[in-house]
Amino acid sequence: MSNQLEDFSKWYIETIQKADLMDYTPVRGCIAFKPDGYEIWEHIQEAMDRRFKETGHRNAYFPMLIPESFFQKEKDHIEGFSPELPWVTEAAGEQLEERLALRPTSETMIGHLYSNWIKSYRDLPVLINQWANVFRWEKKTLPFIRTSEFLWQEGHTAHVDEEDARKETMQMLDIYKEVVEQVLAIPVYDGQKTPSERFAGAVDTYSIEAMMKNGKAVQAGTSHYLGTKFAEAFNIKYLNKANQHEYVHTTSWGTSTRLIGSVIMVHGDEQGLVLPPRIAPTQVVLIPVGPWKKNPQIMEQLDEIFAALKAKGIRVRLDDSDQSPGFKFNEWELKGVPVRIELGPRDLENNQALLMARDEDEKQTIDLSHVVTAIEEELTTMQTRLLEKARQFRDANTHTTIDTLPQLQQHIETAKDNGTIPGWVLAGWCGEDTCEEKVKEETKYTTRNIPFNPPTTKTTCICCGNEAKHTVWFAQAY
Repeated sequence: MSNQLEDFSKWYIETIQKADLMDYTPVRGCIAFKPDGYEIWEHIQEAMDRRFKETGHRNAYFPMLIPESFFQKEKDHIEGFSPELPWVTEAAGEQLEERLALRPTSETMIGHLYSNWIKSYRDLPVLINQWANVFRWEKKTLPFIRTSEFLWQEGHTAHVDEEDARKETMQMLDIYKEVVEQVLAIPVYDGQKTPSERFAGAVDTYSIEAMMKNGKAVQAGTSHYLGTKFAEAFNIKYLNKANQHEYVHTTSWGTSTRLIGSVIMVHGDEQGLVLPPRIAPTQVVLIPVGPWKKNPQIMEQLDEIFAALKAKGIRVRLDDSDQSPGFKFNEWELKGVPVRIELGPRDLENNQALLMARDEDEKQTIDLSHVVTAIEEELTTMQTRLLEKARQFRDANTHTTIDTLPQLQQHIETAKDNGTIPGWVLAGWCGEDTCEEKVKEETKYTTRNIPFNPPTTKTTCICCGNEAKHTVWFAQAY
């Protein structure tokens, strides 16, 4: 396996291929999700979907093909997505009268339909989510993180007024933060996007931002308040209690399979994947060791443990293949299985087994009579431990004392010379696009978000030195 610090991208590609999560297809930027890779997504889906439904949202599905005229109705939206749109121009051997886009997102199609569905204040709020695939013809791709086709969920809601819509926008951002931190064990900063980073057509965009082990940022989820922009474009009106027509206020929000890549980049190590227990396809692997084939009691005991774990709802595998124990250990470590249980003749004599947590260096000896309880406790402890380790790493690689562009440039250069991670920088910003763009041109650092709860408040702009209107996270991003 490649060294993370020396070549993080190479390490990442090797890891996801050797762990059998995906495969490339003949279409550029499109990957096949193999069962382990897709199951990680399923567990993320389960965590998200349950929370969506608890807050009153329902799932629906909308067409993948969107007429070109729909995009023309919201000027900012088409300008934001036009370079990335793949088009269908021919079907059944005939040219289409109107080009059809493979959806990059569904605001336009859903806006068209909501104009038919919503007539009265009694129809509101509309709280709908869809799980789907979308297409954005990226120039530079990276499996899971940035692909031409990817899987995601997109929520689209309509409300009677701005207050209700903004409440929805923040509620969904909070749900994203909860899932990413508590289920994926990835710490995030939540905040508002700057205007240049705002979703095309939104009034305000909010995000959660996560740090990878190479110090780069991933936008892990976004929630948008769209105001009445799409309502006006698609004539989504309702009759209020005073019998007057008003435009609805809409929101949209989404997360995608880039969360899989984020999990790998945040927790993985030189041996391969390290998966948080709550999303691991296999949470526990049982491995017989020593001359176990000559001792049927070993397999009987493992079968008993297997059944007990299954009954608890724990995802468990029993590896009784002919491969050597060392090969099996390496294989399951590569796949990121959280807990490994080893049982051999000597262990059986001593009424014990060995437990190895994927993120720890030492094995634990556990009593066979308490093995299931010990595994349950370790899965819970490891989930918390991974979040804390990731938070410590993030905090160690965020910098709050860099206040000028030359200081940032020097900081990046020093990190490059020392082979260390430049990480993120908290700095002031005057609010001018020109300053934001100059920082990007000079350093490749972009604004990630204006955090709700910054560790400190900045008073001067990192670029021009004028008074700062905002305290902003800057980082290189995927």
